[in-house]
Amino acid sequence: MKKIKLIQQITQEGVVAVLRGETPDEVFEMAEQAIAGGIKVIEVTMTVPFALQAIEKLAKKYSSTAQDPAKYAIIGVGTVLDPETARIAILSGSEFVVGPALNPATVTLCNRYRVPIMPGVMTIQEIQQALELGVDIVKLFPGNLYSPSTIKAIKGPLPQANIMPTGGVSLSNLAEWVKAGAVAVGIGSDLTADALKAGDYSLVAQKAAQYIEAYQDAKK
Repeated sequence: MKKIKLIQQITQEGVVAVLRGETPDEVFEMAEQAIAGGIKVIEVTMTVPFALQAIEKLAKKYSSTAQDPAKYAIIGVGTVLDPETARIAILSGSEFVVGPALNPATVTLCNRYRVPIMPGVMTIQEIQQALELGVDIVKLFPGNLYSPSTIKAIKGPLPQANIMPTGGVSLSNLAEWVKAGAVAVGIGSDLTADALKAGDYSLVAQKAAQYIEAYQDAKK
């Protein structure tokens, strides 16, 4: 039941912060600011050096079952290429797993432990294969190679597919993706670029709040 609840929470929140950085402390601070700004689904990518340290620290501080909004967040792992990485991230506290591509062995591992897995896909064939493997949400990646109308085209033959575009989603086109049928959106560098350039992490919270407002407006 926890897996079902997590998927429901992720789709209800709707915005996933995809965080990359030079150190686990940097990523932790960006996550703190994103959560403060209202984004409650955090994906720490495994391209971050010592990423598991950030995941473990965030998982200890936040809980998807917390009643206090200040302590509530869903912490997951991204850029997972294989089942070994998925398992160690889960043991470190990751509540969901995201991959850049569809790796059947990783899906099997996550299904075994009832952890939501969102693999990257680019084609109808990959989406169909993901569905057959038991994937609940597929990540359309890189999203900047597509337009929001792609979701409608995919849902022609595969209306049961739940699609989350990641990469290329911005404040200017978020509403188009949501209205086209995206169940959630992944936000990467646009969320953190200004903060990193200025050396001011509070800008992440400001941008996060803008994304949440844009998402909620699009859902109305």
